[in-house]
Amino acid sequence: MRHDPLALIGRTVADKYEVESLVGQGGFALVYRAQHTIWRRPVALKVFMNLGRMSPERRKELVEGFVREGSVLAELSERSAAICQARDIGMLTAPDGSAMPFMVLEWLEGASLEAVLEAEIAQGLPPRTLGEAMQLLEPAIEGLILAHSRGIAHRDLKPGNLFLLGDPRGGSVLKILDFGIAKVVSEAEKEDFQKTLGKSIPFTPRYGAPEQFSRNYGATGPWTDVYAVALILLELMTQRPALAGDDAMQLTFATSNGARRPTPRAFGLAVTDGVEAVMTRAVAVKVEDRFQNAGELWNALRGVLGLEPLRVVGAQSDRRPSVSVPRVVVAHAPTLKSDGMSLPQTPRRADSLLSSVASAPTALAPLPRPVWPWIVLALGVAALGAGLFLARRFLVPHPTTAATASASASEVPPPPPPPPPTCPAGMIQIAAGRFFMGSDDKADFDFERPAHKVELGAFCIDRLEVTTRDYKACSDRGDCKRASAENEWEGITKKEKKTFDPLCNIREPEARGSHPINCVDWDQASEYCRQAGLRLPNEAEWEYATRGSDGRKYPWGDDAPTSGHLNACGTECVAWSRKNGIFDQAAMYKADDGFPNTAPVGSFPNGKSPFGVEDVVGNVWEWVADFHAPYTASAQTNPRGPESGDERVIRGGAWNGAEPSWVRPTFRYHDVAAKRSHGIGFRCAKGL
Repeated sequence: MRHDPLALIGRTVADKYEVESLVGQGGFALVYRAQHTIWRRPVALKVFMNLGRMSPERRKELVEGFVREGSVLAELSERSAAICQARDIGMLTAPDGSAMPFMVLEWLEGASLEAVLEAEIAQGLPPRTLGEAMQLLEPAIEGLILAHSRGIAHRDLKPGNLFLLGDPRGGSVLKILDFGIAKVVSEAEKEDFQKTLGKSIPFTPRYGAPEQFSRNYGATGPWTDVYAVALILLELMTQRPALAGDDAMQLTFATSNGARRPTPRAFGLAVTDGVEAVMTRAVAVKVEDRFQNAGELWNALRGVLGLEPLRVVGAQSDRRPSVSVPRVVVAHAPTLKSDGMSLPQTPRRADSLLSSVASAPTALAPLPRPVWPWIVLALGVAALGAGLFLARRFLVPHPTTAATASASASEVPPPPPPPPPTCPAGMIQIAAGRFFMGSDDKADFDFERPAHKVELGAFCIDRLEVTTRDYKACSDRGDCKRASAENEWEGITKKEKKTFDPLCNIREPEARGSHPINCVDWDQASEYCRQAGLRLPNEAEWEYATRGSDGRKYPWGDDAPTSGHLNACGTECVAWSRKNGIFDQAAMYKADDGFPNTAPVGSFPNGKSPFGVEDVVGNVWEWVADFHAPYTASAQTNPRGPESGDERVIRGGAWNGAEPSWVRPTFRYHDVAAKRSHGIGFRCAKGL
């Protein structure tokens, strides 16, 4: 049983709420399950703490703030099922004699979107398409549109504050929790809350907009929720947080980094120009450049998908945004069914919202119910809504075909062509093309010669190297052999093992989870890709994805490598080498690139290839599919290398590379397939 700091279990609050158990605790509130003594129905009792040390005047102001938020949201919730219902409000006396406000909220059984995502990842379910993600979130968007039309913002939207009732992969109802609390707490934190709670903040940094970290970017408002909605959509489509960072400082940089915005294409998703334009505007750093409310964002997305705008009953404005993006025509999926859930009496139709590159969703088994019901009681609060009725949506009806008895078979239009093949999430699509593989430069090595013309069909390649976290997930499922914690190659010395074995990233899978997997041999790399329905890139694909057709010397162009381009050996690497007794290690550049050994993947966006592939040079060498053999001068189409050989090719150089020549895309190295080295990893590819 949880510790009950307020000793409320067993007590009756306000003469009608019998407190049964403590079910949740956050920085600002405790949540209890209670029974209404008259109706004999469960409710959530939320008690707001840390007001006791405030002056009576300030405490009164904050309590009045909660009441005001509740009054406004109660009016909104009469028109939307997406806002959690509030049933009562009052004050109680804590054991120390201090007065604390409480709210009584509806009791919900289901799961938060955060818990659903964690369970789906654990079960190996695929990410959602854009259409599936929009269909899941649309009920919550209706609630946001209603609130935003009155100038009310949530300010802490995240998967943990979105609650699903029903099958997450089928019919479900989505509710928004904690509406309004962030605004009141933000005001409170300026004074006594900050003293009492230390570093607590009234929003979740992983889903925070730039203006929440610094008012230099503008004030918070409905546009802040727009930013969070875009991040949640991306997370549903990738099963990865949209903002990368392990602490508030890193997340502050990620959310305001103008050079890399959290958009679908930044994650390797194949979306239309229209979708990318809408999502880019949704996560604009400056608030004035962003959609100003959820309705503008949502209808812009629906517009580029060829759908009618979403109109919400009771919203003060349902106008379509003026966003300059191309329109595409998409198909519609069947209407959602209730699957035994209690749905509103008003008939509803739901578009599949599938993107132009997505097919109809595959039927999947529902998530297993937890041993105990997921009780999400509007943990955070303010959900001050009342009455739960889904706002009627006016969606474009499914197109129907009118057939007449006299119509002949020849008059029936042919079926539309199938959508073009696309790449899985996290991969970049490389269009068919031609280039000269290798080099004729006199300064380059003989094994890079001669330059010869190669034509390739379209293919996909991982934007980033395979990470320790991803590889461990494969081995944990039993689909891949475990990565080695030791270096293994012929003739390795005790000194080398002592120095390099600690660099096998699998030794610290949490701390180095975002670093490239290393200490894996060619067979392990190949099997990982095969288990994902992919393969290792062949040598020609790797080189083309790294340099393109223009003959550049490096992925970024012809400029010499610097500490801003890649993770090679800089002054930090030399210092590490001297400390470990490797005195002959030289530096590629006279600067510190920040990583004495491997770096988290994606840490050097300035070094990406013309196609957007990152870390193709530096960090770790990469296994490719081919056996090693000398080049020939003859032109080739989709070359696959020799059918047999003694060694496999590796490409790209590593963190300890001292010579710029090692990180030229034309540079070829080779090693026995059984080698497991701290300096070798891989990425996957797929033909189209």
